[in-house]
Formats: sequence, structure tokens, C-alpha cells
Amino acid sequence: MQLYHDTTTKMSRLLTTSYSTSFSMGIMAFAPKFRGPIYAVYGFVRLADEIVDTFHGYDKKKLLEDFRKETYRAIDEGISTNPVLHAFQLVVNQYGIDREYIEAFLGSMEMDLYNNYYENKEYNNYIYGSAEVVGLMCLRVFVEGDGKLFDELLLPAKALGSAFQKVNFLRDIKSDIEDRGRIYLPGIDQYAEIDDDNKKLLEDSIQAEFDLALEGIRRLPAGVRLGVYSAYLYYTKLFDKIKRSKVKTLMRKRVRVSNLRKIALLLKSLLEVKVLKTT
Repeated sequence: MQLYHDTTTKMSRLLTTSYSTSFSMGIMAFAPKFRGPIYAVYGFVRLADEIVDTFHGYDKKKLLEDFRKETYRAIDEGISTNPVLHAFQLVVNQYGIDREYIEAFLGSMEMDLYNNYYENKEYNNYIYGSAEVVGLMCLRVFVEGDGKLFDELLLPAKALGSAFQKVNFLRDIKSDIEDRGRIYLPGIDQYAEIDDDNKKLLEDSIQAEFDLALEGIRRLPAGVRLGVYSAYLYYTKLFDKIKRSKVKTLMRKRVRVSNLRKIALLLKSLLEVKVLKTT
């Protein structure tokens, strides 16, 4: 069985590296014992997201329902013939990842099947399920059973997940509207209502979340602090570029951070992470 366990984790790693170079670079900065579990979490999240966002021409509702059932069956039985779900259930069962987090995540994926925009309450629920709980799943892995540390870092972990997601919303505003027919700005239901003022409101909430998240990063275990901090630097750099862009600019092109710049940010995080802990 160990060969199967290892192979399914490698397949989740392949899925991760294929879809996200920036996230993959962050994982590689983790101590080796954390990499496989986080690849497994990301593989699960990525596959569910793909069902909703890219499996066009298929019955997405049924596919997502089947995926939910297969997920819980894998967790309960401790095995799955779906490699991504098998790797994920290993992590869920080893680290005690809360089922409430899994259900909240799948619930947000289901919301995307029916919603083109979100009112404020729905928006907050969506952010919690699509982003904050993913941070909490990773935190369960990071603390390795230390419940006290988990509770202390819970709010910063949620803030970081939320900030990452909101930055993604602004970066992907063009494709979300044109390709998916969705608007992820709270209380905005028409493209004509999107302007630099409501963009600024979202940016203010993102900055507050990044500030809270940084305090949590300082207190993360040494084996993951560098990786999380490098992801933080990448997203804050992306955020800086977005803040300097008008909505009209974001609607024309997707803001990016070059691969060369990503490497430079990783090197920067290597230099700063030791000081970060003692600041």
C-alpha cells in the first residue's frame, strides 16, 4: 500500500505544479515532511474548482455531487481509487482536518454553479468556504496536532486565505466576467457598477487582512514559515501592482508577476524570514 500512498501524493504534486507555479514554489520552501500533505490538500481543492470552472458541456452539478460523496467515502473507508481523493483522505485522517471545513469548501464550490454575483452575507460565506477553510486545512498540517497553537493562529490563517482569494478576484476580474459570468465584488451585480471606488473598498479590507496574517506568519513553525512568507510576498507584490491599476486596465489584461520576479521574491523571503521571527 505504501507505493500507492506515495504515488497518489506524487499525482497531487503533478496537479499542483501544472496549475500553479507560484504555489508550487512556496511548497518547495517547506520542510520535506510538510510538502506531500500540502500537495494533497491543494490537489483536492484544485480538482473541485476545475469541476465548477472548466468542465463545460458536462453536468457539473452531478459531477460535484459525485465528488462530494466520493470524498466522504474515501475519508470513511481510508482508501479511494481516485488518486487525488486518496491522497487527500490520508491527510484528513492523519492530521484531523475538520469535516466542517471540507463541507464549507464544497458548499462554496456549489454556490458557483448558481451565483453570478454575491450579496454581502453570501459573499462572506463564499470567502469562508472557498478560501479561509483552505488556510485552516493547511494550518492543521502545520501545527501537527498542537491544538493550542492552532487556536492562536486560526484568525491569521483565515485572514491570509481571504486576502489571497480577494487578490485573485481583482487579478481575474476580466476572465471571471467574460468567461464565467461572475462578479466577485460584494454587493455588485452588474459590470457597469464596478468602479475604482468599490475596488478601493475591497483593497482596504485586503490590506487589513494582510496585516493580521503577517503577525500569524511570524509565529508559524520553522518548517513552514519560509514557504508561507514567500507566498505572502508574492501576493503582496501582485496586490501592489493591482492597486496601481485602474479597473479599466484590469478589464483589459491580467496583472502578473514574472517568473524571474517570483524567484527574486523567494530569495528575498530567505533573507527576511529569520528577522521576521524576531521582529
